[in-house]
Amino acid sequence: QVQLVESGGGLVQAGGSLRLSCAGAGRNFAMYNMAWFRQAPGKEREFVAAISWRGETTFYADSVQGRFTISRDRTKNTVYLQMDSLKPEDAAVYFCAADRVSSRSLLVTDVEDYNYWGQGTQVTVSS
Repeated sequence: QVQLVESGGGLVQAGGSLRLSCAGAGRNFAMYNMAWFRQAPGKEREFVAAISWRGETTFYADSVQGRFTISRDRTKNTVYLQMDSLKPEDAAVYFCAADRVSSRSLLVTDVEDYNYWGQGTQVTVSS
């Protein structure tokens, strides 16, 4: 079992930055690929970024490529999402998630591939 707790959300002006954190706990947390998803009101949950369990490989949605950076600190069991040049369309509840398969060799982007989720943290971007 893996437990995830997000933090770092808030209100920011367009063009600003936020860093989200996801603290993980539980058996073999360090062995799971991790991802960030987001969900805006009335929309489906969508993939944002993923990082391999070793932290060597990352993958981003086209909409955030070049503006967001995912990273992890294995010593702290924490995954981060640095969000720069924020746009109003980035506003959503952001969730971190752990892959349902331990040490998967590929990064996956479907919601169904992740079975451990945090409670979410709200990001609001004013124009």
